[in-house]
Amino acid sequence: MKLPFDTDVGIGTRANLGVVVLETDETLEQEFARMTREPGVALYHNRIPMVPEIRPETLQKMAADLPASANLFPSSLKFDVIGYGCTSASTVIGPDGVREAIQSARPEAQVTDPLSAIIAACKALGATRLGFITPYLPEVSAKMRSKLEEAGNTIVSFGSFEESDDRVVARITPKAILSAVDTVTKDAECDAVVISCTNLRCLDIIPQAEAQAGVPVVSSNQALAWHMLRLSGVSDPRPDFGQLFTRPL
Repeated sequence: MKLPFDTDVGIGTRANLGVVVLETDETLEQEFARMTREPGVALYHNRIPMVPEIRPETLQKMAADLPASANLFPSSLKFDVIGYGCTSASTVIGPDGVREAIQSARPEAQVTDPLSAIIAACKALGATRLGFITPYLPEVSAKMRSKLEEAGNTIVSFGSFEESDDRVVARITPKAILSAVDTVTKDAECDAVVISCTNLRCLDIIPQAEAQAGVPVVSSNQALAWHMLRLSGVSDPRPDFGQLFTRPL
């Protein structure tokens, strides 16, 4: 017996969002699932090859794989925004390079990345004097510092875990990240704290970190999810994810 059925527009009645996630990332999908859990918002992930060592040359190699990863999103859907989930590679490849690579496969989508999202987040928060925390080796951290400064920010305090293995970065505890926020803000007058890297587990400690530091705290995953939602027209405030999630674009 053949059964009758109806069809509708699908899950993403408000927005279809896609994220390209690193092969080595263990954190982004878990945090994004919580931040984008809104009525009518559909979230899709694809992976991209990435070796564990976070170095400029390994990060640059991902540019060639971005179109193929973006092309694996469901072809039946029109995507509102596609994000590339790597802060350090976005810095090395550049936001323009990321956008061109993704739009070569999905021209209908707006494109963002953690670096662009962090810069937009700082503007939305009115923050220009930044405490800055990374897990990266010095050469990678220096490139991102330069990009943040080119966008009109001043890095008033900086600290890094200086870990090149992304598998180890995923194991850095939220307690250690919270302690790093305390250290970076202890003697610095900053407007916000930026915690870079999508593999650092920041989401659960953001409210506590903001309370202790007395300033907004912006993480890579939080900024990227916020930016993607706002670009797609979803502006529901979620203060449980930090001050940033109460701000419009």
